[in-house]
Amino acid sequence: MGGFGMVYKGVLSSSNKQVAVKRVSHKSKQGMKEFIAEIVSLGRLRHRNLVQLLGYCRRKGELLLVYDFMPNGSLDKFLFDQPKETLNWHQRVGIIKGVASGLLYLHEGWEKVVLHRDIKASNVLLDGEFNGRLGDFGLARLYDHGTNPQTTHIVGTMGYIAPELPRTGKATTSTDVFSFGAFMLEVACGKSPIGLRESPDEMILVDWVLQCWKRGEIVEARDARLGNGYVEEEMELVLKLGLLCSHPMATSRPSMRQVMQFLDGDCAMPELSWQWWCATTVSAIVEDEVWREIESLYPSTAAMEKSFFESSSSCAASLLSGGR
Repeated sequence: MGGFGMVYKGVLSSSNKQVAVKRVSHKSKQGMKEFIAEIVSLGRLRHRNLVQLLGYCRRKGELLLVYDFMPNGSLDKFLFDQPKETLNWHQRVGIIKGVASGLLYLHEGWEKVVLHRDIKASNVLLDGEFNGRLGDFGLARLYDHGTNPQTTHIVGTMGYIAPELPRTGKATTSTDVFSFGAFMLEVACGKSPIGLRESPDEMILVDWVLQCWKRGEIVEARDARLGNGYVEEEMELVLKLGLLCSHPMATSRPSMRQVMQFLDGDCAMPELSWQWWCATTVSAIVEDEVWREIESLYPSTAAMEKSFFESSSSCAASLLSGGR
């Protein structure tokens, strides 16, 4: 099952090439809109960590998309469906880096800024060598570099949606980074961002990782199926970077370029503490509540007042230069 339709395996008669064919469901409320978005965006993108759209057609009301076939399917089945063989740590790090590279290309490397808006394990497909490729661009939005994205309706998946998105209605590269942070924790911990079944106290993945961090045992948040087969420094980096990308204050999140630099070791990630994370989280919540109150009391002036406030104050909590 795809994001908005069934997916089938096929073979091109002319070349014997295996392909994946997505048949858009007639029951989809936004099938046509998302079909066009996927064609426009994915059809012209070229990156080794993006699922390649090979072709498409519309015939007798049916919408069909043809992709490269990914023999190992979606990542989520290796994380949540209790497979006989789980992914090892080396494979997981490679997948995280691959998706990060693809996302950096979407944000900075193409002729337009592409916002994916639905980054999660089920939308990452694995090729024959278990390289991760980001797919399902049905919710993607494009805009020109140097311009601001337009307000739109809220889309995405619970647990991956940045907290400012419902209030502002604007998807940005920073909201994609938030989703990627949830994805990083998902891959490292083998748990979904919400709805954990192991314990009532572990319903939110970010909270679970923070609890481990507070105890000085952040690597204990890792997927238990990894056993001792992981590199402690890499695990700590992935978990802390996942939390940083998942920060509720958008200005505290790094850009995808910074994320790649941290993952590749080209730049050292700032020394963070769980106290800093919690303190800035409280600050973000308070600020959000204040502006909700202003907007309810003075809707005509709230936007102007907020703009003035943001331009005249710096985010002392942010430890990253160039943060957005």
